[in-house]
Amino acid sequence: MAKRKIIKIDEEKCTGCGLCIPNCPEGALQIIDNKARLISDLFCDGLGACIGHCPEGAINIEEREAEKYDERKVMENIIKQGKNVIKAHLKHLKDHNEEAYLKQAVDVLKNKGIKVPSLEESAEAPGHSHGFSGCPDSRVMDLGEKEGTFKKEKSSHKGISRLRQWPVQISLVPVNAPYFKEADLLIAADCVPFAYPDFHDELLKGKILLVGCPKLDDTGAYQEKITQILKSNNIRSATYAHMEVPCCFGLVGVIKTAISGSGKKIPFKEVTVSIRGELL
Repeated sequence: MAKRKIIKIDEEKCTGCGLCIPNCPEGALQIIDNKARLISDLFCDGLGACIGHCPEGAINIEEREAEKYDERKVMENIIKQGKNVIKAHLKHLKDHNEEAYLKQAVDVLKNKGIKVPSLEESAEAPGHSHGFSGCPDSRVMDLGEKEGTFKKEKSSHKGISRLRQWPVQISLVPVNAPYFKEADLLIAADCVPFAYPDFHDELLKGKILLVGCPKLDDTGAYQEKITQILKSNNIRSATYAHMEVPCCFGLVGVIKTAISGSGKKIPFKEVTVSIRGELL
């Protein structure tokens, strides 16, 4: 078996709520003994569509030896769920640029005499509020220039960095760093500073920054690190800024659990940024 990316479920964090199940149309997850379980490596594509729907931050991506994902077997599960799920699954593959898997899926449909749906419009599976319209965190999009955003004349305003410390990555920040004293924390998903043009003045000003990726990084290690920072320092408040895409919500549960584990009452605020750089 070769190494590849595949989901990992932290059983201690998992409450068995089942919110991840409808967001895995491939059929890789089931609730067994009140816990979400990965029932087969063959069904998990490792793209993480389920991650953003876990309120406890119990699901992340790891790289390990695993059986190769089998799109043809997955399609047997997909077809049983009806045309809306078929369409959404194909769009999921297209949005992640998985052209080889997409071709296999289409071949299965054609061999079974099932009409291949158009992917021009997104589809939602009935009964699921989040649907399976693809993962916008990996979708290829050309946002273009917003009309009126850029002017020919050079602006006289020069932005000021509000960064107050270094390093900023969660894994690298020392737990007992002096700048944590009486600090207001800004924990930011690492795409936020690129997407939000007023990040420094409107979000970072007056705060200590911690940066991480809720989809690709080890959220279990992040929870432990943030818990220790909160326990060891007099933190006044914590804000989590993340993108609107589902997988970016993964640190919400992690931070809330860390606050609870610290044994302190720390005010928590959540800020969501759209992929077009606007606060939602």
